[in-house]
Amino acid sequence: MSTTAVRPPDAEQAGRRIEEILDRLAASGDREVCGAAEELVRVLMDFYGAGLARIVALTGQADPRALDRLLRDELVSGMLVLHDLHPEPLDARISRALESLPGRPVELVGFDEATGVLRVRSTDAGGCGCPSTNTAARESVEAALACFATEVAAVELESAGSSAEPVLLQISPRPVTAS
Repeated sequence: MSTTAVRPPDAEQAGRRIEEILDRLAASGDREVCGAAEELVRVLMDFYGAGLARIVALTGQADPRALDRLLRDELVSGMLVLHDLHPEPLDARISRALESLPGRPVELVGFDEATGVLRVRSTDAGGCGCPSTNTAARESVEAALACFATEVAAVELESAGSSAEPVLLQISPRPVTAS
């Protein structure tokens, strides 16, 4: 048995791979095969969804701490979100995703449910603020949210110390002093 850690499957990648396979089958022109493949995916999703629902219910009743550990797992959380079974409300899942980031580099500013835009602020006041740093931070937030809160369509990152109103700095000449 290998001692190399196996990275858990990514729900988004798995979904893309399923779509690719179904598209290949559709391109074959055989409607019966394509229909059977789509039905197979639906039946498996329903079956696994029912199993996940039972696991969440039984675990929560037996040991709420065990349920919390399951909800912190990216793979399990992603599957629960995929099946619309996640027991936590969206704001709790967003908080959980942000808390999972190493060093907690951002804080929540707000979420607009109508647009799906999540606004976060960098907590690293020492960062350079350059576009590549901001892009990397935004991408790490998006990756964390992919498993916990798929309702988030976009992430807007504010720099540390930024506010809605810019601060006006008044500069005036020094008073003349007698020498």
